[in-house]
Amino acid sequence: MKILHSSDWHIGKYLCERKRYDEFEAFFDWLLKEIEILEIDVLLVAGDIFDTAAPNNRAQQIYYSFLSNLVKSKCRHVVIISGNHDSPSFISAPQNILKSLDIHLVGTVTGNYEDELVEIKDKNGDVELLVCAVPYLRDKDVRKSQAGESIEEKSEKLVAGIKEHYREVMNVALARRKELNSDRYIPILGMGHLFTAGASPGEGVRDLYVGSLGYVSADTFPSELDYVALGHLHIAQKVGGDDRIRYCGSPIPMGFGEAKQVKKLISLEFDANSNHPKISEIPIPSFQSLEKISGDEKLIETRVQDLISSKSSAWLEIEYDGLLDAQNFRERIIEILAETDLELLRFKNKKVVNHYLTASVHEEKLEDLSPIDVFNRCLEDNEVDSNDKDLLLVSYSEILKSIQEEDLKAE
Repeated sequence: MKILHSSDWHIGKYLCERKRYDEFEAFFDWLLKEIEILEIDVLLVAGDIFDTAAPNNRAQQIYYSFLSNLVKSKCRHVVIISGNHDSPSFISAPQNILKSLDIHLVGTVTGNYEDELVEIKDKNGDVELLVCAVPYLRDKDVRKSQAGESIEEKSEKLVAGIKEHYREVMNVALARRKELNSDRYIPILGMGHLFTAGASPGEGVRDLYVGSLGYVSADTFPSELDYVALGHLHIAQKVGGDDRIRYCGSPIPMGFGEAKQVKKLISLEFDANSNHPKISEIPIPSFQSLEKISGDEKLIETRVQDLISSKSSAWLEIEYDGLLDAQNFRERIIEILAETDLELLRFKNKKVVNHYLTASVHEEKLEDLSPIDVFNRCLEDNEVDSNDKDLLLVSYSEILKSIQEEDLKAE
């Protein structure tokens, strides 16, 4: 049995207001071919299917077109969980229809742990794999707020609630495996969409909870799991050095900070008698080159000329810190690019950026501040005590988070 682990598609995401539909379609075309070549039996997708809780028609068309083509491939089963960017109700809506096509969707926590256990059956109808498909766990799913809690108490309860949730789903899986009483070993895999302590997030990763609350460790996942397919972080990596607990990362760069990364999928292969899968990393080709160039006039122009000579069609982000007037230099670069396939998406005057980073509060502009920054300024202006300030920041962050997590597709 061959399994492929993917996550964080973020269908519909823009980059500097530039639409990326061609990239998404190119990725899915490549993925379908790769599934055929590798003879994949099961595809796991660990959340953040869309970039927004209310995806537009084009994003939905790309998603359902891929699933439609996937059903015609050698891949027999798909398991998809929701992420923090997804609407739980939207992901779950076609659940019953798609289940008939062996596409299993787990978008929301129902309170019944059995709803998060997916049985994968072979061509003879026998269960060959159990998947603990745990969707993104919202704060309210795993923790009850109490008045007067400290930040540390909130964090401990949140992490404990996540750990308990995985244990309960695992217990359901273990009971089901015992009930099946199969002659062959039935692997149990876990899925999740969360942030683990010490991991590298990548670009555009939104905090799941408040600050570092909810950062879990490898021991959150039951030791009986044969593999844990995680989503949320955009860089492929192991958790705590454990080979069986992994993020595969996003399939395309989420920003210029990920331009040099090799994106990956994770392949697992189980034989009939072993609970130790053979794990391989599959590099994903680049479907749209991104190039970040930082420096003065000479360095930037030299690199741009190199890209032109190589007939590159990269999207560019330029960070300029030279002596010439930045606006004049930007216009010069645009003229140079005019007859090429290169496209300038973002131009930063690094000296202006540094100025704002070192500016006093009175020089800041509202559009340069996040909601947390504004709230922090209010607390400082009102000389709030440091202990009260920390608690108020956490409470305010929780309110913001509840607004972000509102299911826009639910009634």
